[in-house]
Amino acid sequence: MLNDGFAGKLAAIALLACFGLGLMASMASAGFRRAPEDLSRGYVVAESRYGNGSISGPIRIRRLGPQVQLPGGTWEYCRRSCSETLRVESIDFWDSRQDGVVADECGIFGCLEFNFRY
Repeated sequence: MLNDGFAGKLAAIALLACFGLGLMASMASAGFRRAPEDLSRGYVVAESRYGNGSISGPIRIRRLGPQVQLPGGTWEYCRRSCSETLRVESIDFWDSRQDGVVADECGIFGCLEFNFRY
């Protein structure tokens, strides 16, 4: 038979595991896969990280997620955020690629930069 201290710890771990799984499932079903953006305006604005100005583009919601319209008229599914997709695919197109691969796309927390000085 298990002692009371171990059984209590085991029950607490099981409860936390169930809570964590439930939280992850609810977040996935609610669509929290992208950075929160205000898509109700109908457009997003992207600013260049390389001094190329800024650009705005309309957005639309589709069954598979939001899309942003690029300057040429094509619609691109938003990756992490619609404004970041617009920036990488338009005004910073050549600056954000290395060997033909997108290498400079910011994450869900924006463009975090760490500068360590000695």
